[in-house]
Amino acid sequence: MDFLLSHIPDGIRPIFSSIVIMLYICVSVTATLHILFRKRDVRSSIGWIALVCLSPFLGTIAYILFGINRVSRKAVRLHKRNVSQIIQTYQGIKKTLPKSSIYASQFITYGRNVYQQEFCDNNNIKPLQNGTEAYPEMLDAIRAAKKEVLIESYIFDSDDETDKFIEAFKIAASNGAQIKVLIDGVGTLDFFRRNIERKLKPIKGLQYAVFLPPRIPIAFPFLNMRNHRKIMTIDGQISFFGGMNLSKENVLIDDIKKGVLDTTFRIEGSLIDQISQVFEDDWEFATGKSFDACPYISNRQNEQNIPARVIPNGPDNKNNVMDLIIHGALNFALKRIVVVTPYFLPENHILTSLEMAAMRGLSVEIIIPEVSDHLIMRWAEQYNFRRLTERGVKIYRTPPPFDHSKIFIVDDEWAFIGSANWDVRSFRLHFEANIELFDKALVKQLFQIAQKKKEKAQLVTIEYCKKAGFFKRLRTNACHLLTPYY
Repeated sequence: MDFLLSHIPDGIRPIFSSIVIMLYICVSVTATLHILFRKRDVRSSIGWIALVCLSPFLGTIAYILFGINRVSRKAVRLHKRNVSQIIQTYQGIKKTLPKSSIYASQFITYGRNVYQQEFCDNNNIKPLQNGTEAYPEMLDAIRAAKKEVLIESYIFDSDDETDKFIEAFKIAASNGAQIKVLIDGVGTLDFFRRNIERKLKPIKGLQYAVFLPPRIPIAFPFLNMRNHRKIMTIDGQISFFGGMNLSKENVLIDDIKKGVLDTTFRIEGSLIDQISQVFEDDWEFATGKSFDACPYISNRQNEQNIPARVIPNGPDNKNNVMDLIIHGALNFALKRIVVVTPYFLPENHILTSLEMAAMRGLSVEIIIPEVSDHLIMRWAEQYNFRRLTERGVKIYRTPPPFDHSKIFIVDDEWAFIGSANWDVRSFRLHFEANIELFDKALVKQLFQIAQKKKEKAQLVTIEYCKKAGFFKRLRTNACHLLTPYY
């Protein structure tokens, strides 16, 4: 301020000072009011208000760039399918659940109040391990497509493995299928370019769109507002849904440096309508155009008949649906909790629920990679190890290759699968989609998958936590402060 005043004639300095002070007050008050009315987290609000008041101009600029959620969904929900024929009523689905479920009725009531998407039955859900299992089935389904191929992926790399998908698209297009591919504007960036676009663009019968593409190499306001969903639907008959990206890394399962382990799910049945609806909404948001889907009609009775529903979540959702469903599941648990996730940085209320479950005598197991693909996140998540282990929560760290799988099971019959990680970005800042389901056979299968991962893992002990030196604890604590931004 003194530097500026020294260059201003004496006669207008008082006027200039008054203008700056008034601007100071207006900027501070406006930003503070916006924070008070828009921010729900108390700690975040206090931090932003302090920054704005102590440094109103720079603080306000920082708040505009990093603190404001600009994303509001503009797509109009267009239900093209005959939904009434394939979705069960709320009362009907409760009758299909096992009578042994003590808490099922209350938990379903809770879940429906969190997100009013009905369960649907007549579903087959098959877990597929890694790209070695998943990609061949995906490619076969695409090549056989006659009407429609819908693909949504956070990462769609351009490599010799994904070239197989490019060739499959050409075959599907020659069959008369309409192909739509939605990629994330940042997740698919490779040295500030989305190389896969050059391969998608020439294919006749294929349309592609980019979700929130940055107008500059890195657009800071949208770094955390990514479309992290992974969806593939073919002819309204087969879907692949989960957390697996499209990349050569997913078939390098024996390469401890470059390989990525993962789990996705092949789905057949009425649940595909809900999955396709998520894609439709995202497509309309990304393109600004209405979406005409191919009709879905299936009278086939599937062997598994799993009751399930899709739960999408994103920064445009003020209710934090994913967070509430997970929090509720932890509190309703009666026997065991198993979490498999590549990143483990949930907020304090989730951590407290895990501790309370262990203190109630439940078996609580967290299975995470020993080595993360994000070094700072790896350090940050160690911050919570000691408090959890002291309360009886068992944390297992799996050796390389990096395991990107996401599985959450409670007791013997409930599971939550999809794209969401256990961190703030997934729960609040990314567009995610998970499936909630009740089925003892599938949950048993998922539990066995988790246990195989655990067999290779190393248990985090209290002694391990206590022996951390000063500089390691300093590094861990400092990285943990950045949790909301991972």
